[in-house]
Amino acid sequence: MANTKLQSVLDHVDADLENSLERLFAWLRIPSISADPAFAADCRQAARHVADDIASLGVSAELRETAGHPVVMAKTGSAAARPHVLFYGHYDVQPVDPLELWHRPPFEPQRCLHEDGREILVARGAEDDKGQVMTFIEACRAWKSVTGSLPLDVTFLIEGEEEIGSKNFVPFLDANRDELRADYALVCDTSMWNADTPAITTSLRGLLFEEVKITGPSRDLHSGVYGGGARNPIRVLTDILGRLFDDTNRITIPGFYDGVKNLPVDVFRQWKTLNLTPEDFLKPVGLAIPAGEKDRLLIEQISSRPTCDINGIVGGYIGEGSKTIIPSMASAKISFRLVEGQDPAKIRAAFRSFVEARVPGDCRVEFEDHSAAPAIALAWDMKPLAAAKQALSEEWGREAVLIGSGASIPIVADFKDRLGLDSLLVGFGLDDDNIHAPDEKYDLRCFHKGIRSWVRILAALAEMKWFRRRERNAAGAWWPWVSGPDGRRFSSRS
Repeated sequence: MANTKLQSVLDHVDADLENSLERLFAWLRIPSISADPAFAADCRQAARHVADDIASLGVSAELRETAGHPVVMAKTGSAAARPHVLFYGHYDVQPVDPLELWHRPPFEPQRCLHEDGREILVARGAEDDKGQVMTFIEACRAWKSVTGSLPLDVTFLIEGEEEIGSKNFVPFLDANRDELRADYALVCDTSMWNADTPAITTSLRGLLFEEVKITGPSRDLHSGVYGGGARNPIRVLTDILGRLFDDTNRITIPGFYDGVKNLPVDVFRQWKTLNLTPEDFLKPVGLAIPAGEKDRLLIEQISSRPTCDINGIVGGYIGEGSKTIIPSMASAKISFRLVEGQDPAKIRAAFRSFVEARVPGDCRVEFEDHSAAPAIALAWDMKPLAAAKQALSEEWGREAVLIGSGASIPIVADFKDRLGLDSLLVGFGLDDDNIHAPDEKYDLRCFHKGIRSWVRILAALAEMKWFRRRERNAAGAWWPWVSGPDGRRFSSRS
């Protein structure tokens, strides 16, 4: 059994840490910037590098072509009696601009001391996502080195376009659905609660993005001639936007909160003990007063409650000096972060109806579609979640917290929609890692204990009995999934 070998594997991780760092640094030196075509060859080199690294574990690995950068796909031999997980990460990184703000060359990784004394690894991609991916690969290496095999079956899926929207990755999932069958997806691209407290992200808010344009007069008008008599589209637009919120900061669109659930009582109590305060969260950005629903904790406002934000307004004259006009049009970009139970299509329709009902008869309104993705949430009582939580708590000596993320990771929804897989999101990033910014870093402790954490999680998942294989019936169709009383899913044939 995996747990009988656990301590030996953890000891190997500790003894091999310097070699693990060398392997990470070799990957970090490759400038795999997916957004810039000038780095296309480097992206391919980074893909080949990690494919070769995974292959060194005795795992069949290859580059799969897409219309953009290749996907690295690797699979262990499948054993029917063992669980099978799909591990996802990405090898592409953000551009380094502005280069002059880096204190070290971004693709010359260095191990150094933070100003507060922590040992850190500095390079572009150190945390997002090469360092995070390597915590899992190194955990697998440790298992293979000590026991000769992994405790469960793994499909490695490392893409090269996450930083530019994964536009070619979703078609890849569709084209390779049968090969990508697994019981569960593991994603290492998230953060800890703080430097000492591990976390599992159990929910990701969805995203709806809308653009609305109000047109009034047929041309810009002189305000000295038409002021007071002509409709001003900026005034119309801002009046509508102002009515989106009531005095308690709740969103007033009819039906907006339909399907929104409160946190389970035990989760709410845990979040409350985390004591996220405006002093901690808002003061560093120059603010002091939470702006969400007044009857909600700050941590709820940013993690588990739906939001509406006005991201930009355009209208009238915005150049130097003055120009006294009544503009002919005004527009705004508005985003909604959605939670489990909200349907993006219904929210879009409700928002548009809300706006249309408030547009005067001599103005017209147009809408432009942008992104729309639903929220993702794991069942709070799901057994793999409990197993991973226990494993993390044992490694860090502090109870792991289950947190919601206010952001969106669209690929998690794609795993659910395309492959029928729930995702366990475990990461070891910190808020001060400067991802997407100059001087990106990864704490050495997070890297080291991240490897040890995955060693423990793999052991915990391997010991579970809930996994079931999906098989085709005589007609060639998949046996349907059935949900058990604990939220797990299994084939109706099982």
